[in-house]
Amino acid sequence: MDDTGDDLDGLFASPAAPAEPQVAAPAHSRTPTAPVGGGSLAGNDHASAPLAVRMRPRRLEELVGQEQLQAPGSPLRRLVEGDQSMSLLLWGPPGTGKTTIASIVSMQTDRVFVEVSAVSAGVKEVRAAIDAARRRLVTESRETVLFVDEVHRFSKAQQDALLPGVENRWVTLVAATTENPFFSVISPLLSRSLLLRLESLTDDDVRRVLLAAVADERGLAGAVSVDEDALDHLVRLAGGDARRSLTYLEAAAGAAASQSSDVVDLATAELAVDQAAVRYDRQGDQHYDVTSAFIKSVRGSDADAALHYLARMMEAGEDPRFIARRLIILASEDIGLADPTALTTAVAAAQAVALIGMPEGRLTLAQATIALAVAPKSNAVTTAITAASADVRAGKVGPVPSHLRDAHYGGAKDLGHGKGYVYSHDAPFGVAEQQYAPDVVADATYYRPTRLGAEGAVRERWERVRRLIRGQG
Repeated sequence: MDDTGDDLDGLFASPAAPAEPQVAAPAHSRTPTAPVGGGSLAGNDHASAPLAVRMRPRRLEELVGQEQLQAPGSPLRRLVEGDQSMSLLLWGPPGTGKTTIASIVSMQTDRVFVEVSAVSAGVKEVRAAIDAARRRLVTESRETVLFVDEVHRFSKAQQDALLPGVENRWVTLVAATTENPFFSVISPLLSRSLLLRLESLTDDDVRRVLLAAVADERGLAGAVSVDEDALDHLVRLAGGDARRSLTYLEAAAGAAASQSSDVVDLATAELAVDQAAVRYDRQGDQHYDVTSAFIKSVRGSDADAALHYLARMMEAGEDPRFIARRLIILASEDIGLADPTALTTAVAAAQAVALIGMPEGRLTLAQATIALAVAPKSNAVTTAITAASADVRAGKVGPVPSHLRDAHYGGAKDLGHGKGYVYSHDAPFGVAEQQYAPDVVADATYYRPTRLGAEGAVRERWERVRRLIRGQG
């Protein structure tokens, strides 16, 4: 349930002088409360260790959630129970069990657990860990689980350094990432690893984690009880993150103890944890749901709701360039010529965000969001191009009228190209009566402007112009 090395000792003494990787005692010599795995996780079963660390599952059966990974015959279960050598790439939000799975693989298969953090380790440290694993494999016949946390932070060179160990199976690589690996992990490493997608925990999963921590000897050992409404509060604040839920529970239990109480009630939980976690992730359902609500609120002209969803995206760390791109699309899709300045506003916002960055860029995005929300709306541009595309896909693509064809090359006039073409600027009002579309769609009407906003004036002009072009008076 934990997927980062919070409060855990680092593997190497310094980048310049890598230390020999720490290893765990053989699995058969460990007691039930022994450190999970080895390396940087060793020694974290002590009473002062964070509750989230003490409650980390030791066996696959203790893992909460991720049922799709625990099914009989699943790759993870085959790796753990069959002791098969394969490298894993774990992709999922924080607090879903990435580090836990790595340590379970190590403990249940009697492999040595070595952790490398992409935040602090370089190519030299990665090679040192792989070299140590290779020596251990040759001299002791013991395999090594090399856990790389936040592998998306590794440069291409650092990821390349992992390839020999993975290809030759000197290590069982377990790499964790919260970012889409198809964009952040090099193809050779991706193709040599089994990608496992971890999902955010459900509220029921988080509740199970909390109740287990209250009763388990490694956790609070029944020292406190948690009222149902307080439990609901902690579950809601956790946002599907098991580690966060245990951190909040530990804080609430500490608050109760400071009041000489053995009950965590709602008031105590609210006192200990007063800020809700934003339920949003950049790759999952919340990303798409919040983005959808944001666009629909702007389209619906509710500036307040649009600002709410904008704030949720920004507070959750959404890429501001993504937000700006969505506004640019909306400016044409939902506003169009009802307010011709909308597209200019959206493009300017995107340029400003690229120029000044965050957090100041939030002001520009907010201004553009409000401007587009209160602007008159028209989807006439969208329906026009959709209708034209539908005709083209249906095969209505007749030949270009001969008077419109290119006539600049020798022999073109002999073919009749350009014959009868009327230069628009020579005609009254700069509009000539002339057929422009192929015969098959000569009478098609794609653009149907509304009477909303500035498009009302466009509608009047377009109706007059279209009549002139088509000789209708």
